[in-house]
Amino acid sequence: MILSERKQHLLNAQKNAAKLFGEIEHRRLIVPEKSEKILNDEVYELAFDMFGIRKYWHKRIVRTGKNTLLPYKENPPDLIIQTDDILFFDFGPVFEDWEADFGRTYVLGNDPKKLQLRNDIESAWHEGKKYYDAHSSSLTGAQYYRHISSLGERYGWEFGNIHCGHLIGNFPHEHILGDEEHNYLHPNNHVTLSDPDIHGNPRDWILEIHFINKEHTFGGFFEQLLTV
Repeated sequence: MILSERKQHLLNAQKNAAKLFGEIEHRRLIVPEKSEKILNDEVYELAFDMFGIRKYWHKRIVRTGKNTLLPYKENPPDLIIQTDDILFFDFGPVFEDWEADFGRTYVLGNDPKKLQLRNDIESAWHEGKKYYDAHSSSLTGAQYYRHISSLGERYGWEFGNIHCGHLIGNFPHEHILGDEEHNYLHPNNHVTLSDPDIHGNPRDWILEIHFINKEHTFGGFFEQLLTV
C-alpha cells in the first residue's frame, strides 16, 4: 500500500516513538523503588538524547500501581514503582512538527492477572483495528466507542475512559481543530470517522485501549495510530 505524504509523516513519528520505548526497555529504566516523576524525567532526557526533541503535544504520563486505573485527564499524586507492579506510559512526542501518541504497559514480575491484562489490551487494540478497517466508511465515533468499550467486558475487564481515542496530525492539531467531542472517539460523536475535518483535510485517528480492574486496583493502556 502506498501511503500519502501525511500518513507517512505520522507513521515515521510513530516509528520514532517505538524506538524510544525500545530504548527504555534496553536501558532497563523501569525498576522498583523509582518514582513515576523520576522515570518520566529520565524518558524525557532520553528522547532528547536520541532525537533532540523537547516538544510534546500533551502532558507526558507515567502511571504505576493504582494510578493505572485513572484516565488521561486525572493528575494523581506521584507513586513509587513497586516490585511486581504494573506501569504504563502515554507519551505524545512531536517529531519535525508531526505528532506521535504512543502508549504501552509493562509488568514487573510474574503476576498472571497483570500479564493477562498486558496481553489483552494489545489483542483488543488489533481487534479494534480490524473492525475499523472493515467499517470505517460508515462508522461514527459513537458507534466505534460502543464497540471498543464492549471489548473490555468480553475480555473480562472494565473500559477505563469516556473515549477510546482522538485525532492526530500536524502540530498543534488541537489548536487548529479544537477539543470538541467530534474530534474524539466518543459516545457523543455522531460524525462518520472517514469524513474530512472542518477544513476539508483527511482525519487520522489514534485508538486507545484502557482496561481496568477496580477490585484489584490496576489497569493497562495501549495506544497507537489507527488509520495508518
